[in-house]
Amino acid sequence: MEENQVKTGKFAWTYGAIGGGIGIVFTLMLMSMDMLYDQGWGKSVVSTLILVAVVYLAISSFKKQNQGFLTLKQSMKVGIGTALVAAIVALIFTYLLINFFVPDFMDKTAELSRITIMEKNPQLTPEQLDNAIDMQKKFFWVAYPMILIFNLFIGFIVSLITGIFLKKERKA
Repeated sequence: MEENQVKTGKFAWTYGAIGGGIGIVFTLMLMSMDMLYDQGWGKSVVSTLILVAVVYLAISSFKKQNQGFLTLKQSMKVGIGTALVAAIVALIFTYLLINFFVPDFMDKTAELSRITIMEKNPQLTPEQLDNAIDMQKKFFWVAYPMILIFNLFIGFIVSLITGIFLKKERKA
């Protein structure tokens, strides 16, 4: 008798979408609290913890649905897939946020950067400062692949650690 095999992709899509949705809600919460432009480390820590929790929940849910069995390979597929889907949702939302919902996002970010750069480097001339801000605007697109790489890296690490600790293979 053949058993129904639980699909790793189903968990990656479901939990990745949940993680992306939670990230969107977190961003909307920050917007409502006027903290969207906050440069503190707290935002990054909370976002990373959300991703870690969602990846872990995806893997542990997969294990439960798979009759308590989990291989390291399955853990990696579910975890990295979840992180990838969450990253895609985050990228789409970030693009929409910056280009449509908050069209002056780049200008506000540039102004905050100008203040920070002036505080750290008071010897800069206005021309040097303008050049630094222009370069920042030109290379903002780098944020998109960085979001993807960061999510995949966190997904890989969490999947590996979770897979090692929750691994339980079927006997041959």
